Amino acid sequence: MSTSTLPAGLDDATRDDASLRRFLHGLPGVDQVGVEARAASLATRSIKKAAKLWAIDTAISMVDLTTLEGADTRGKVRALAAKAKRPDPDRPDTPQVAAVCVYPDLAATAVENLKGTGIGVASVATAFPSGRSSRQVKLADVTLAVESGATEVDMVIDRGAFLEGRYGQVFEEVQAVKAACGEAHLKVILETGELATYDNVRRASWLALLAGGDFIKTSTGKISPAATLPVTHVMLQAVRDWFTTTGELRGVKAAGGIRTTKDAIRYLVAVHEVAGEQWLTSKLFRFGASSLLNDLVLQRRTQLDGHYSGPDYVTVD
Repeated sequence: MSTSTLPAGLDDATRDDASLRRFLHGLPGVDQVGVEARAASLATRSIKKAAKLWAIDTAISMVDLTTLEGADTRGKVRALAAKAKRPDPDRPDTPQVAAVCVYPDLAATAVENLKGTGIGVASVATAFPSGRSSRQVKLADVTLAVESGATEVDMVIDRGAFLEGRYGQVFEEVQAVKAACGEAHLKVILETGELATYDNVRRASWLALLAGGDFIKTSTGKISPAATLPVTHVMLQAVRDWFTTTGELRGVKAAGGIRTTKDAIRYLVAVHEVAGEQWLTSKLFRFGASSLLNDLVLQRRTQLDGHYSGPDYVTVD
């Protein structure tokens, strides 16, 4: 197991399978009652009207506008790219989203339609969403995405291997994907709804960070539960502690089930309170979503106009 790129102090953690297991199982246990209580408490916080527009604009700028369906077409991706560039065509001051997220075979279409905008093109890979394939096939998936121009790759870990305790295998696969990404940023999807415990979420988060993930991501959005506030708290704690240990900033992406402005603001409060203010940027926090953007645009209009505009004024996915 390679450790050459790890910061000083963590190089021994991945020396071999036994070392990795000792490190991951030596992490402090998660207080389930405590993390759920804190998540519930922070979720009740309200923000003043003056800050709400800022929060909405910040959330819009953090959206990975996503379509991951078998029926996706180039036309749908072109429409999604247009929405990413101008979320509210009547309000050109509305921020652009962070990225458009598609399957690898549609990445080139997204790249073509987002050229020069600064909006990223994210592509899922590694036999998304199940992750059930050979490493050769998974890396071919990544290569297709990167060669098509994707600037970000969202991979899924092998949850079966992780749950069986084959941590070294998962670690090496994330490392291999990271190498195949080249200059593209790597988001590592943990699929937390299948990990069963908060302790497993913490271990998987640290494993992904040790292996070189630029972001850790909650979910594929294809199973329930997807993103939850308590799980996101645990992952935010991981990137905060990683920064404290290494001085390196890594990001978190919450994906699946986040549909309303109220939901998004709750996550922004968690980011601020758990990780810190410097994570309140699209470089370090993302929402994986499709319908969320619609509600953010509606609520933005409400803030600016003083009355509710209704869904007829925005595109509905």
